[in-house]
Amino acid sequence: MDQIISIFADYGQIVLRYFSRPTIIIQLAMIFVLFPPALFLSWQVEPKLERLARGIKGMPGLLRLVVVFLRRLEWLIFVLLLAMAYVATRVLEWPESNYLIYSAMLLSAAWLVISVVSHVIRSRMIGRLFGWIAWVYVAATILGVTDEIAALLDGAGFTVGTFRLSVLRLLQAVFFMGVLLWVSLTAGNFLDRRIQQIDELTPSLRVLIGKILRISLIVVAAMVAMSGLGIDLTAFTVLSGAVGVGIGFGLQKVVSNFISGIIILLDESIKPGDTISLGETFGWIRELRARFVSVVTRDGREFLIPNEDFITREVINWSFSDKFVRLDVPFGVSYDSDPHEVERIAIAAAAAVERVDAKFRPPVCWLTAFGDSSLDFLLRFWISDPQMGLTNIRGKILMALWDAFKENGIGIPYPHREVILKTPVSGPPQDPPVR
Repeated sequence: MDQIISIFADYGQIVLRYFSRPTIIIQLAMIFVLFPPALFLSWQVEPKLERLARGIKGMPGLLRLVVVFLRRLEWLIFVLLLAMAYVATRVLEWPESNYLIYSAMLLSAAWLVISVVSHVIRSRMIGRLFGWIAWVYVAATILGVTDEIAALLDGAGFTVGTFRLSVLRLLQAVFFMGVLLWVSLTAGNFLDRRIQQIDELTPSLRVLIGKILRISLIVVAAMVAMSGLGIDLTAFTVLSGAVGVGIGFGLQKVVSNFISGIIILLDESIKPGDTISLGETFGWIRELRARFVSVVTRDGREFLIPNEDFITREVINWSFSDKFVRLDVPFGVSYDSDPHEVERIAIAAAAAVERVDAKFRPPVCWLTAFGDSSLDFLLRFWISDPQMGLTNIRGKILMALWDAFKENGIGIPYPHREVILKTPVSGPPQDPPVR
């Protein structure tokens, strides 16, 4: 620690002597004077250019890049002004040295490029981390102090057995691992999107192959990163044993859900787009994940149901082997109606409803009973989109029956009830006869 403090003290004295020179003070003044005009010009130009950029249609990626660049227009103008100042000082040969202006120009340009790239990255945390690490490295390279900083960071560390861990090695590991993981995730997502477009594969098989590819790429990236940093992979045998003990004690549910997810994908009992009923939940499957299944209901709620429930509980899959679903609508008409005519009208009314599949599986109507007040019928029809709702289609069928019966003079009777009131006989009570 004392060595590090002394190194920082020596560097502080060197920096103080450097910035107290007249030529350096003049260059610093020129740099600070040029930034306010750049800021003022960006305020004037940026809104007009952004309005023009908003006219880019159909290319959201390019629009995002242009807007991010325009939001940092003051740095571009600042770099251009510094370049003009650098050329002017070279021509006039005053001050004697203009290295500080040149360095400020390169640092500003590097900051502009790195800032744009970091903001294009979707993840804010990863973008900021990339921005700071990249800019510090570029700044150290431009200023020519990379070797000194590397030696300083490498000196701060400790040794465990034959392995030495320093701040420099830790930063290298984090950066190397981050780059490889980002590459593996990007490649995995790209391959997964391509696999999802292969119509010859079933939806469950597409999901399974995509997950296996992404997990494999992540594992390979982690192993390559550790090998590249000189970490002995055999040291992880103890860690794997600890992980096995942890699975045995506290991660049973996690592993059970993971294995259940693989079983679901292999046996194709459910797949994305299926309409299912699990307990009180009715909806369609939006996505199959490693730990849970996402089920969206008609009211917009999304249930994240563990994979294990689909293995151990009874699941109704409305579209497992056939997408068609049969629905029943009971109704009754008055005894004055012709049952043959009622059947014909009911079938025609149901076939006219939009979601009813009347072409391949036409509706049928049967007389089921002679009720107390009506002739009882059962109307059966088929639909191919149960995820669009069941109650709404039954309601449309009932409305279609109401309109058709009203148009053809067929009545829907009310229940008839006959009430008889018994009252006592009026007059004085009579004595019982004497025997």
